[in-house]
Amino acid sequence: MYPQRIEPKQGQESVWDYPRPPRLEPVAKRLRVILCGEMIADTTRSYRVLETSHPPVYYLSPDDICMEFLIRTPRSSFCEFKGVATYWTVKAGFKTAEDAAWGYENPTPAFMSMRGYLAFYANRMDECYVDDEKVTPQPGGFYGGWITREIVGPFKGGAGTWGW
Repeated sequence: MYPQRIEPKQGQESVWDYPRPPRLEPVAKRLRVILCGEMIADTTRSYRVLETSHPPVYYLSPDDICMEFLIRTPRSSFCEFKGVATYWTVKAGFKTAEDAAWGYENPTPAFMSMRGYLAFYANRMDECYVDDEKVTPQPGGFYGGWITREIVGPFKGGAGTWGW
């Protein structure tokens, strides 16, 4: 059984209006990622992936990520739409966030524009922002969507949502 869609208000989007298969679109909003007081990324050049029942996943330009804080890990995963993902641990100050970022080095043709861009799990960072709004992480530990007041759900990822 699917959950009841929340009706979006003026200026909001419902994740239930997002497509499947997912869509990639450029984003000019300022995105920031912070761990242990260090600015890991700060960009206005990114993409977001929109998929039914998921808050947007933001992929940040590698040119605007301080790669000295990232260490590639052996982990990988497969997405039927985007291809094989590689993972990165983020280490800043006294904090280490294992497999906290991921990206696609050789994505499928539909997602080639975001090749080399990285997404971050907001729940593994201290702070992530879309413009000046601190995001809420997507529920659960599997998906990496960023929730802002512009997005309404309900969202896949929490307990009892795997069957959606």
